[in-house]
Amino acid sequence: MRKSFGFALSAAAVMGAAVIPAAASAATAGPAVHRNGDTTQGGAPAAKPLTPTSASDPATTVTFAVTSGALTMTAPTSAALGSGAPGGSISSQLGTVTVTDNRALLSASWTATVSSTTFITGTGAGGETIPTTDAFYDPGAITTTGTITATPTGVVLSSTPQAVVAGTAGAGNNSASWNPRIVVTVPNSAVSGAYTGTITHSVS
Repeated sequence: MRKSFGFALSAAAVMGAAVIPAAASAATAGPAVHRNGDTTQGGAPAAKPLTPTSASDPATTVTFAVTSGALTMTAPTSAALGSGAPGGSISSQLGTVTVTDNRALLSASWTATVSSTTFITGTGAGGETIPTTDAFYDPGAITTTGTITATPTGVVLSSTPQAVVAGTAGAGNNSASWNPRIVVTVPNSAVSGAYTGTITHSVS
């Protein structure tokens, strides 16, 4: 009997020794690692971080057009230059002349010209005529907008168009304005009266 009892006690002791370390091991063990590399805590699988979905940014091709216009010129429809005696001179500004270049060119240039008829009074016979060449055209100062270099040139008026302002080194739309001075030398042979002539501007 003692032998059998002792055996049973020894078996219980052995069983207890075997269980206690196992429990302690389970209590102190860290997170388990599974085959897929995820860790668990307390037997629950760890949550995997979300990976953002990769997608290309949408692109839109945009088109538009820049329009172009014309090369134009404006000048006064009439001008009164004043009065003067034979052998003297008459000097007055004509009024604002403007070149407007709306062609929107990459490289813009233009030339403004002027011409004139003779100046007459009455029937234009004998001393009733003052020659075109007795008048001088001086562009004076020039005001510009946009990109353009405007160079003035004074000329003795003629029936043939002559360059008076040259626009160079331009880009895109531009304009130039000036108020030319007209100086008329009145011949000694001129008779009294109101003289009329036509000054014509053009640009190209």
